[in-house]
Amino acid sequence: MKFLILSDIHGDLDNLDKLDSRFKDADCVLFGGDFAKFEHEETGKPVLEKLLKKHENIFSVIGNCDNPDFLSEIENSDISVEGTLAFHEGVAICGSGGGTKFTGTTPFERDEDEIISDYNVVENSSAECGDEEGKWSNLVLIMHNPPKDTECDKIPNGIHVGSEKLRAYIEKRTPFLVVTGHIHESAGISKIGDTTVINPGSLAEGKYGWVEAEKDTDGKWSVTKADLLTV
Repeated sequence: MKFLILSDIHGDLDNLDKLDSRFKDADCVLFGGDFAKFEHEETGKPVLEKLLKKHENIFSVIGNCDNPDFLSEIENSDISVEGTLAFHEGVAICGSGGGTKFTGTTPFERDEDEIISDYNVVENSSAECGDEEGKWSNLVLIMHNPPKDTECDKIPNGIHVGSEKLRAYIEKRTPFLVVTGHIHESAGISKIGDTTVINPGSLAEGKYGWVEAEKDTDGKWSVTKADLLTV
């Protein structure tokens, strides 16, 4: 399966148009949130409208620069995986939006427990969808806020600002892929155990990602290719 990985579009419609060939080749699009430009929440709706025209299989959360009420927009557009499970060709996808509380200047900042609570649906389904230990072989998690101590959560001074609880959750449920964003300067790819974690960087800065995955004979999914790209 081929995934186009996007995050932090921040109102940039031009760079969306530059990815038409990638949209065509992708089996689905995973979007890590931030439709809107900082302090310009009205820029989110045009991004959503254009994104919906690009692909029929989009799975998304909202970011910390998006108003919490914007969640209803992506839910009504049937692309939200925030607090819910979606299934696509044998892959289970669940998401959590917003960023951890920091500056207080963006509209969707939450504490770590609130962010983790969006994965309650995974917890409730683990007995039937996971193995004997509740670990999943086909799970993708989208989280706007990155997990801690990866290549995806470093600010310019090298400090890791991601969530410890999100990292612990990844270790617990072992998704084969985690898509994150939020920290523009920390586009990167890391591993947490067998989990591939990718922050594609901000599409507003021309950055995006591409991931390919396949299922083995035992039904276990794994990432076979992960790239950071520019438009």
